[in-house]
Amino acid sequence: MTDAYVMLNCELGAEEEIIEKLKELEQVADVFETIGIHDMLIKLKADNFEQIRAIVSRDIQKLPKVRSTSTLIKKDN
Repeated sequence: MTDAYVMLNCELGAEEEIIEKLKELEQVADVFETIGIHDMLIKLKADNFEQIRAIVSRDIQKLPKVRSTSTLIKKDN
């Protein structure tokens, strides 16, 4: 299992709409709004790196009103 964290920026006022869409994705373990440089933080759980990459590029980045994402993938020890 691979964990990843996605910091997301969106259009002003679109947070609730995007959070609801993200919660529909099976691999989203948690999502919440943040205060600071990014508008929200998403925790993903997937089978491998390739699946994380596909979820971010295919499902998250293509959501309407998403401006940018930055992804951190947890390194297995």
